[in-house]
Amino acid sequence: MSRHRNVRGYNYDEDFEDDDMYGQSVDDDYCISPATANQFIYSRREKQAPKEEPLEEEEYEDDIEHMSPTISHNLDPLDQAKLYSCLDHMRTVLGEAVPDSVLTQAAIRCGFDPQRALDAVLSEDTKTAPVTRSTSEDMTSVERVSHEQLPLPQRVKPEAIAEKAKRDVSLSKLDSEVLPKVARMTVSGKKQTMGFDVPSAGENGIVNVSTRRGGSPENATLSTVSEASGKHPETPSKGLNGDELSTVSTPGRSSGKARQMINIKAELEKRQGGKPLLNLVVIGHVDAGKSTLMGHLLYLLGNVNKRTMHKYEQESKKAGKASFAFAWVLDETGEERDRGVTMDVGMTKFETNSKVVTLMDAPGHKDFIPNMITGAAQADVAVLVVDASRGEFEAGFEAGGQTREHALLVRSLGVTQLAVAVNKMDQVNWQQERFQDIASKLGNFLKQAGFKESDVFCIPTSGLSGENLATRSSVPELISWYSGPSLLEQIDSFRPPQRCIDKPFRMSVSDVFKDQGSGFCVTGKIEAGFIQTGDRILAMPPNETCTVKGITLHDEAMDWSAAGDHVSLTVTGMDIIKINVGCVFCDPKEPIRVCTRFRARILLFNIEVPITQGFPVLLHYQTVSEPATIRKLVSVLHKSSGEVLKKKPKFLSKGMNAIVEIQTQRPVSLELYKDYKELGRFMLRYVGSTIAAGVVTEIKE
Repeated sequence: MSRHRNVRGYNYDEDFEDDDMYGQSVDDDYCISPATANQFIYSRREKQAPKEEPLEEEEYEDDIEHMSPTISHNLDPLDQAKLYSCLDHMRTVLGEAVPDSVLTQAAIRCGFDPQRALDAVLSEDTKTAPVTRSTSEDMTSVERVSHEQLPLPQRVKPEAIAEKAKRDVSLSKLDSEVLPKVARMTVSGKKQTMGFDVPSAGENGIVNVSTRRGGSPENATLSTVSEASGKHPETPSKGLNGDELSTVSTPGRSSGKARQMINIKAELEKRQGGKPLLNLVVIGHVDAGKSTLMGHLLYLLGNVNKRTMHKYEQESKKAGKASFAFAWVLDETGEERDRGVTMDVGMTKFETNSKVVTLMDAPGHKDFIPNMITGAAQADVAVLVVDASRGEFEAGFEAGGQTREHALLVRSLGVTQLAVAVNKMDQVNWQQERFQDIASKLGNFLKQAGFKESDVFCIPTSGLSGENLATRSSVPELISWYSGPSLLEQIDSFRPPQRCIDKPFRMSVSDVFKDQGSGFCVTGKIEAGFIQTGDRILAMPPNETCTVKGITLHDEAMDWSAAGDHVSLTVTGMDIIKINVGCVFCDPKEPIRVCTRFRARILLFNIEVPITQGFPVLLHYQTVSEPATIRKLVSVLHKSSGEVLKKKPKFLSKGMNAIVEIQTQRPVSLELYKDYKELGRFMLRYVGSTIAAGVVTEIKE
């Protein structure tokens, strides 16, 4: 009989008048309030008689209209943008102590010059301060009962003006407490400034720079001062002095920026107790014992506590892999532990007597060479681990083994210092003949690969027993013929490279993930320049800008970071979908170039198939792996002198040095080798083997 019910005229609210409300049981009364429940309950009466709009929004709009200087002053879009920018700077210095109408009049009267307008406002306040104070005292004495009606600016203004009058005497403490808050408020002020509409006639470069980028020199000065205020309270007290604001000139602003860079250099030297940073990658053939060697070294250094190590030993015994306990320190994922093979680059940190070392454990299996290239591209020095067991060294060193390919790869990616850890020497009873045989074979090959003999060091070790790792060995069979350094001493003696702190900011993205809170995190190595929290950075090729909200270095929050650091940045203002592994973050003022065609000088390795025009390759550049095609063979060069031996060759065979033109399927971010050595190198692979290494010589759009 449901079709005879009066469905349209039925009052559904009667069903819910009892205690048992819709969507809320009697037992759960404490979970949700009636007001909250009413938001989600459909009511026909409320549908027929809609509620009136709340008044808060109208009041807010009225406030905006009252605050907006364009209502009372007829200005063209360019002047309107200048006025907003000027007001933003003045509020940064004065806060909310002075009404907007006074600031607006002063800004228009002084031709939108924030410094002159600030001087005018401060001089007027200094003159009228006694009068204002007496009137406010009269008001408080007469209207003490209705004190709540007194406007907030009139209550705050006398104290603020009194403190401004005593600025030369006692402002340093005040600035150290108040100014960081002002600097944070400026960010929201900028966001509000972005919101006003500029007509198309005014959308030129000047308006955009002055409103959106904050590119005016006054803004640069104030933002520099406000950023430095958190660490050096005395700097803002000098920069925000009323007398000095009127006399600041353009050379003063440039020197302020130089002072900030000097501070970064000084802070970099102070950090980590004066120890330089060293990025170390561990490479070698599969099953040479790389993870076990470095895991045992970390345990001996105290980076892994005994409780964790005992847990790894018990778990590895249960899995039937008791000898893999130390490898599990760096092989953290379940799949790596099940297969007993490192698959991704494991990263950790340890300290020596004179250096802070970022350790990257690269995979040795040939299936994961792209991951190994990613790790090697971020390294300064390398440890090549070889297996001293009979037959194992030969398997890794002969054709098809990864020892040769890894050594070639790290040399092509800019690593010049190499320590050869001859591992598993305990299995051959620490024989000197075996050690010298391996050292001589590797020495000849590494010399051909481009390593200097003075930069290659061979060390006998045992990863499982821990001999000659952190301290010199006491095994009689070894000390009878070997008196050299231990592996840790050799790592400690490596020369740290020069960092490009003075160059524009560049950072290659190696991982992207969503973190708790707003925004998302990107990790990678800063190749050049430095960065601070609050900076705007540009992501290429997506060409999207974002703001750095946080910097994490080795799980520690930092205010800044410089070239050579492996950092995790928390960024906002950008969609996570648009950023990928392989993107490069750069300085918006000096962005990295993006192209699909470029010329490069390449050195061919042992290749079986000759390279011709249209040859398909896989381009490995920093953390990106991109399909590409060799579009043009330009010339063949002499290996040492670089002279052109032949123009427009038909093909390229093994061992040749040539100039070629490469085209990628998608745009990639590249730098010339002469400008950024770290960002100008790349590798070419074909059908699972590395066929060439190269440097970028010319970028074609």
